[in-house]
Amino acid sequence: MKGMIGKKVGMTQIFDEKGNVIPVTVIQAGPCYVTQIRQADRDGYTAVQLGFEETKPARLTKGQLGHLQRNKLPALRVLREFRLKRDESSDLTEGTEIKVDVFAKGERVDVVGTSKGRGFAGTIKRHGFHRGPKTHGQSDRERAPGSIGMCATPGETLKGKRMGGHMGDERVTIQNLEVVVVDAEKNMLAVRGAIPGHRNSIVVIKPTVKR
Repeated sequence: MKGMIGKKVGMTQIFDEKGNVIPVTVIQAGPCYVTQIRQADRDGYTAVQLGFEETKPARLTKGQLGHLQRNKLPALRVLREFRLKRDESSDLTEGTEIKVDVFAKGERVDVVGTSKGRGFAGTIKRHGFHRGPKTHGQSDRERAPGSIGMCATPGETLKGKRMGGHMGDERVTIQNLEVVVVDAEKNMLAVRGAIPGHRNSIVVIKPTVKR
């Protein structure tokens, strides 16, 4: 099983051997701890649960603390599960510490995060609609969506019509990102390109499923 929980630090750029500029996102990946091993005969599925980011014990419930203290682990704020295939088994044991060196430079990964919340957005910002004309007395309807239905049959707005609404704050996966830098001393990982979320948001890094 290969995977980690991390925190988005921000974006920067580095230069390769040929002098080309590479935009990268820096992630503080780990250290993570194996908090539980899910087994098919007991839990109905196989998975490895990891914990990340130490916090004050007072910020966790007694149930959460008891779950971690079974393996003498510190108070961890974030828990995530990494599902395994039905016939796949993990060689990890509970309480094991996982560091960023499980990934290597040049490897391809998928990064899962939560996109920035944009609140209520109109059709132009949310779906890229064009605005209306500014001429002929139109002063207050330039960014309005326009007609949303028909005059007769079926006489209703069709389901799935693109309209204004809540934008962002969704689970987003960016696939097939290249690992550019692995710094085991600082627990830092840099991937080529952008990943979802604001600074200090929690992300999950996994080996890519498509290549």
